[in-house]
Amino acid sequence: MTYEELIRIALEEAHRAAQLGEIPVGAVVALNGKILARAHNFREATSDPSAHAEIVALREAGERLGTWRLEGTTVAVTLEPCAMCAGALVNARVRTLVYGCPDPNAGAALSLYNIVQDPRLNHELEVVSGVLARECAAILEQFFEVRRGSPETRHDD
Repeated sequence: MTYEELIRIALEEAHRAAQLGEIPVGAVVALNGKILARAHNFREATSDPSAHAEIVALREAGERLGTWRLEGTTVAVTLEPCAMCAGALVNARVRTLVYGCPDPNAGAALSLYNIVQDPRLNHELEVVSGVLARECAAILEQFFEVRRGSPETRHDD
């Protein structure tokens, strides 16, 4: 599968999250061109602060493989991972991280930090950023516009 195909699947998950009122982030874990896991944010539904799309997908992939070592895998996510998720990717020994749009507020795979390529850690990932970035950013922008109330629907009187 191409990186674009993986991000498109992650975008499907992000749309599912938005329908549930979750921040629309989706993630996919693949190995040798086959999907091991796909997930979206579940923080609101589970009241679990760690239920980010990446963490949920890593857990599912680990269960499917029967190991926490996800060596050789590619993780595709619609939004640049935060510090928690970046740390989990390193600890899981993921080979490649592919993400759509950067997260200038919390990104830990190039924007604010670069945890996934920090040479002081025991593992470094290959990083491919900007895959379908506009589409990935658009779903987040639309979600937050609706959540905050767009100028057309906001009533400030």
